[in-house]
Amino acid sequence: MRRLPVYLLLDTSGSMSGEPIEAVKNGVQVLVSTLRQDPYALETAFLSVITFDSSAKQIVPLTELSMFQMPDIHASGATALGEALSLLAGRMDAEVAKTTAEVKGDWKPLVFIMTDGAPTDNWQKGLGELQKRKTGMIVACATGQGADVRVLQQITESVVQLDTADSATIKAFFKWVSASVSTGSQKVEAGGAEVGGLSELPPPPPEVNIVV
Repeated sequence: MRRLPVYLLLDTSGSMSGEPIEAVKNGVQVLVSTLRQDPYALETAFLSVITFDSSAKQIVPLTELSMFQMPDIHASGATALGEALSLLAGRMDAEVAKTTAEVKGDWKPLVFIMTDGAPTDNWQKGLGELQKRKTGMIVACATGQGADVRVLQQITESVVQLDTADSATIKAFFKWVSASVSTGSQKVEAGGAEVGGLSELPPPPPEVNIVV
């Protein structure tokens, strides 16, 4: 079976404490429960969560949706986005099956990055590591007014922004992510095609602004 790996890179720095981090936890639960109701996603989508504050950690390895359990997360520290990108590159090497002459490997991973600040480490180094690997679509979400959109635009062309980091807005973002993963699952199951850009995803809700 060819899996569709989905990696969530979530900012858990100190500025996310309080309502934003609680909203992220709830958002991931909404994402998983929604995808579990989609037969395409249940069949193909596998989910991993990487958090980054003063360091980056993979808190959930690539896991099938039916087995996914979100550990508790807390917000503190700085914003090691570069380390998160490096960690993502390494975990993709370890977890994503490559295509060989004998077997077709997994589909290219979908990556969703969510951050409310500016990186405090060498994000260019991490991005360089990631660019040596083949990912599918990367969507970066700038959460609130303090997020550095310019950095995210250098990581991916697909950048969205949330005006606020409150629970309703973050929940709307995760609902859109779940719809996007469903679309990706259906595309690969139906026609063997991968999602190539924001135009191929469901239109985002009003809370989620596309940055151009």
